[in-house]
Amino acid sequence: QARLVESGGGLVQSGGSLRLSCAASGSIFSVNAMAWYRRAPGKQRELVALITSDGSANYADSVKGRFTISRDNAKFTVYLQMDSLKPEDTAVYYCKQDINAYGLGTFEYWGQGTQVTVSS
Repeated sequence: QARLVESGGGLVQSGGSLRLSCAASGSIFSVNAMAWYRRAPGKQRELVALITSDGSANYADSVKGRFTISRDNAKFTVYLQMDSLKPEDTAVYYCKQDINAYGLGTFEYWGQGTQVTVSS
């Protein structure tokens, strides 16, 4: 079993920056892809950024050039550096990790969500 804990959300002015973190703990053998999603009020959840086990990253068009996803494999942690934030980035952000837990196989695990609010 594993669990994810997110941190780093908050309130920031337009043009500001925030850094989200998502740490996994438990009986973890390895982690494949890690990703960040977000859900804005009245909208569907969308993929923001994804990073594979070899470090290849992909981004939603709306955040390219402003957000950077990274990972620390030794700490089972994924980060999302968000720069030049816009009011439309306001959402609850969720991390997801594809975790291979000892003896249990590989499953998706989700964080609890962290609120990011960007004021204009």
